[in-house]
Amino acid sequence: MSKKRGLSLEEKREKMLQIFYESQDFFLLKELEKMGPKKGVIAQSVKDVVQSLVDDDLVSRDKIGTSVYFWSLPSCAGNQLRNVHRKLDSDLQSGKKRYAQLVDQCEELKKGREESDEREEALADLKSVELKHNGLKDELAKYRDNDPAAFEAMKEAIEVAHASANRWTDNIFTLRQWCSNNFPEAKEQLENMYKEVGITDDFDYLELSPIPLKAVAD
Repeated sequence: MSKKRGLSLEEKREKMLQIFYESQDFFLLKELEKMGPKKGVIAQSVKDVVQSLVDDDLVSRDKIGTSVYFWSLPSCAGNQLRNVHRKLDSDLQSGKKRYAQLVDQCEELKKGREESDEREEALADLKSVELKHNGLKDELAKYRDNDPAAFEAMKEAIEVAHASANRWTDNIFTLRQWCSNNFPEAKEQLENMYKEVGITDDFDYLELSPIPLKAVAD
């Protein structure tokens, strides 16, 4: 025998609304949790279902004294539906108005762009100018290596990379010293590990030599 399918969230909402509409009364949450299972809604999910109805303005909630009461009347639901209908109708009218404006703008943009010999000639001239422009850009790129601004940018990039490399070198020396101080008995194992990762005896800070402009141009 197949297992009975549980109710979907929308079905649970409908069941809980039935409780309100049939009784037209006010309820505490604990009362709804007792009544929910009679409609097929397990007590553990009643709170979340009722809260979703409150969020959608289908159920009202108010605190009276120290207690929180929930209620909903068919007339309230009708008002809510009418409000939703008015909102959708307003959005529809706004959408139609916007569509009409876009159609008008499209028609305006088409003016002066009708197919003609003059238009075709202008487009051909534009294409020719674009090709020449791209050709000049490619030609300019060939001389970029001799550009002082490009040289300065390259120089700054090298200096940044040099400083970064030496900063990490300093971090490595600091880490080696920390390991030596805290694990003196593992000196041999640490030395082998250093060599495995490329930290040999000649490992040292990098020196940055001046870069002559002529060398870059060559």
